[in-house]
Amino acid sequence: MNSETNDSGVRFTQVVRGATLSEKVAANITQTIMDGTLAPGAKMPSERELGEQFGVSRTVIREAVRSLVASGLVEAHSGRSLRVAEVGPEAVSRAMGMFLHRSEAIDYRRVHEVRAALEIDMAGYAAERATPDDVARLRELHERLATLADDQVERAAELDVAFHTAIAEATGNALFPVLLDAISPVLLEIRRRAFRSPDLRRYALEAHQEILERIAAGEADEARAVMRAHLETAEQAWDADGEPAAAPALKR
Repeated sequence: MNSETNDSGVRFTQVVRGATLSEKVAANITQTIMDGTLAPGAKMPSERELGEQFGVSRTVIREAVRSLVASGLVEAHSGRSLRVAEVGPEAVSRAMGMFLHRSEAIDYRRVHEVRAALEIDMAGYAAERATPDDVARLRELHERLATLADDQVERAAELDVAFHTAIAEATGNALFPVLLDAISPVLLEIRRRAFRSPDLRRYALEAHQEILERIAAGEADEARAVMRAHLETAEQAWDADGEPAAAPALKR
């Protein structure tokens, strides 16, 4: 006989577990943080005070606090004091880096899809909004990359990532650098592997020069087009196993 039915053939539905007291407390505190009542850096009531306010035991409070600390919303300091975490761009990048490092399903192709979705429009916005200082920063990074020796792979990878980050900053939209920086650990590793090939580095320099010229000229549509061509061509430089292959010619 099916365990879900009785002799009369009546079928019962599964019982949905309700939230525990600690989960309810954590949800309440989370909402208070999200709506700004508790600002980043603010000191929270002690476990005893929280227990009294919620009308629950300190054991329940400890469980709720543990979940909030694990989620990054609350920080536990020496003396068991609690503060609302300062969740800045670094925290977002660190969390995303851990996720990408641990996820076997996230490969180069998937990262490339996200990168393209961000960077093509970033180039256009940068062309529309870049200040003279932004353009000067891009030129500086491009020139520094161009002067490196072939064996300076690590520094080349760092400067390449910095060039694309500078484009994000030139958009004037603070979200773009945060989003791009969130996947920067993977992008840096991609550059490390790619720049073992001097040909691939020379290709990157040629592409960067063209992108830089379009941004400096304020040509938004053209900047998007050359960034799209750069990313499409860069993708072709990787083989099916996710390893850098021969450097392709720059698309025009």
